[in-house]
Amino acid sequence: MTGPVLETERLTLRPIAMEDFPRWAEMMGDPEAAKFLGGAQPAAVAWRGFMTMAGAWSLTGISMFSLVERDTGLWLGRIGPWTPHGWPGTEVGWGLHPDAQGKGYGVEAATATIDYAFDVLGWTDVIHCIDPDNTPSQRLAERIGSRNLGPTRLPPPFHELSIDRWGQSRAEWRARPR
Repeated sequence: MTGPVLETERLTLRPIAMEDFPRWAEMMGDPEAAKFLGGAQPAAVAWRGFMTMAGAWSLTGISMFSLVERDTGLWLGRIGPWTPHGWPGTEVGWGLHPDAQGKGYGVEAATATIDYAFDVLGWTDVIHCIDPDNTPSQRLAERIGSRNLGPTRLPPPFHELSIDRWGQSRAEWRARPR
């Protein structure tokens, strides 16, 4: 798949590729890692989500990036712009493989993808849809300067989930301390 490639100090962010699926399925099959991503899924269900991201890249040019460690080529997770039909805003979302959590990859990758969303996609604000019980994602959102904007609703079939809308404007992003 072709598309933008972003580089950070430790990471390459690129559109998903077939070789990413085994670790994607591992992440989505892990009860703790997938807890706030729809719950643990068998590989056949994870495949559908994987293909949804590929389809979004193909049809809209916007989807989450695969997060890959530059030194090893290891797939670490997914992160980036996400705008499903009926979504409550222009989201930069994330999901990290269990062995990638707690190492600062989320902040590093979120920073690169928010820069991309504002500078390349021309977005005026970004949101992050976060379950009120998902404290690791809340901490990541705070570390990148986002704040809790209050409860929001996702479109069906996710409309019954309790979700807070976190986010910030392009002006806030550019004014934040670095």
